[in-house]
Amino acid sequence: MSAAAAAAGATAATTHQSHHDNHFRSFAETPSQKYFSLAPKTLPKPYKHLFSNTRKIAVTAASSKNPLKDVVSDDHSFASYFDDDDKPREECGVVGIYGDPEASRLCYLALHSLQHRGQEGAGIVAVQDNVLQTITGVGLVADVFNESNLSQLPGDMAIGHVRYSTAGSSMLNNVQPFVASYKFGSVGVAHNGNFVNYLALRAELEEDGAIFKTSSDTEVVLHLIARSKKKPFLLRILEACEKLQGAYSMVFSTQDKLVAVRDPYGFRPLVMGKRKNGAIVFASETCALDLIEAKYEREVLPGEILVVDKDQGVQSFSLVPKPEPKSCIFEHIYFAQPNSVVFGRSVYESRCAFGEILATVAPVDCDVVIAVPDSGVVSALGYAKKAGVPFQQGLIRSHYVGRTFIEPSQKIRDFGVKLKLSPVRAVLEGKRVVVVDDSIVRGTTSSKIVRLLKEAGAKEVHMRIASPPIIASCYYGVDTPNSEELISNRMNVEEIRKFIGSDSLAFLPLDSLNKLLGSDSTKYCYACFSGKYPVQPKDKVKKDDGLSGNMGT
Repeated sequence: MSAAAAAAGATAATTHQSHHDNHFRSFAETPSQKYFSLAPKTLPKPYKHLFSNTRKIAVTAASSKNPLKDVVSDDHSFASYFDDDDKPREECGVVGIYGDPEASRLCYLALHSLQHRGQEGAGIVAVQDNVLQTITGVGLVADVFNESNLSQLPGDMAIGHVRYSTAGSSMLNNVQPFVASYKFGSVGVAHNGNFVNYLALRAELEEDGAIFKTSSDTEVVLHLIARSKKKPFLLRILEACEKLQGAYSMVFSTQDKLVAVRDPYGFRPLVMGKRKNGAIVFASETCALDLIEAKYEREVLPGEILVVDKDQGVQSFSLVPKPEPKSCIFEHIYFAQPNSVVFGRSVYESRCAFGEILATVAPVDCDVVIAVPDSGVVSALGYAKKAGVPFQQGLIRSHYVGRTFIEPSQKIRDFGVKLKLSPVRAVLEGKRVVVVDDSIVRGTTSSKIVRLLKEAGAKEVHMRIASPPIIASCYYGVDTPNSEELISNRMNVEEIRKFIGSDSLAFLPLDSLNKLLGSDSTKYCYACFSGKYPVQPKDKVKKDDGLSGNMGT
């Protein structure tokens, strides 16, 4: 099939022929730092209304499960208690389903599986009889959706989104998927990633008269699609993507098509699966496929556009040019679920290997290995196995911390950490303890954990970090502090050890990580460890904060 014919068949709204063969081609359908320290002793025109062919319901959800907002306390923010700034935050997870009569309910379940990728907002767009209906809300997936409002999302096609970002008064407006109408119909989009040229694109569009409803970079995509002069929807997406720089794994829904797009570098993950009834599923991780009984088919390749419709089935096209992939290594270190396969690798096996490497390059005499739950558990198991030392649960994580709490008038030291993590004295008392965590960002939580363990009777505390030191911010869809706030950018390993108070400290060496990845090592992005960016961040802003550039507390 010629490129023009493929593009013409990609939308039912037009018979316009195009000659942009040079823009895409068909895919063949197949699937030096010191890391160790030891203590000496130890849309078209501006949007004005709810769009025609579109029905939107906004939901504000209150949650007793989501410890992110609405803190009741004196003079302290939630973040200051819980030190969530001491972990990088993945900002989004996306889902797309085509060809299942219960698409919205399956989308709801898939979003549950991706809840770890975003806890502040969730949304679903469903399509029936050429009408896009959407429900979005603030809170966890279970708080936003219920039997009543899911019944208002009929149809055999749906896209969904879970979101994490910094707080703001316009947070509900920023919850995706976004939906808009333009001359040739309606379109919904859910996006995981970050456009590094967002401010420049937004300024250009505003200069041309565009009005933005949100502070999210994703809205730029809708404006670019709506303003494109191309007629087939595929070519509109193609033209928009040619202007985008940075990370994007996106799913689009039109009145009759589901489209998945991944940026040429493949920064963020996106996979395709199929249910027994033939329904096609796209998701950020394979764990979402598992829950809804969709068989994993393959990754959406870097630079690939997949179009799914009733007439043509699944069609594959490619963005050009195509650089060497630079997938985010932090998916394997922290973001993804251990039961997922990301970038063709088992996350569980990767993390177990990280722990084994740490036990090899930074051994220490110890009596027990524990983890900072939940993200440090698999690496701790790997460390314990390699070191021949028992793994035990020395820290118990509370999964029931509410959104509101009242601190007693007499302040409790490390109150937030103690609410989340409880030490097991029977495991720790009198023991030399190795504690494995996935990363250190600012170092504030690590220092409190070390103090907590020693107060519980640990004789020695040896911190092992299953990632190299983070010295630079991420601009590809991860919420990290400015480089000046990253402890590894300001201190060497020995200085960090003294700051957190551990008896020894070791990070996963970057060269050992590269060796583990073998021939695939050049296909990963290490910008947060090196400061060398595959796509130079022009605007120096991050997702959903394009107007202020403010990241974190």
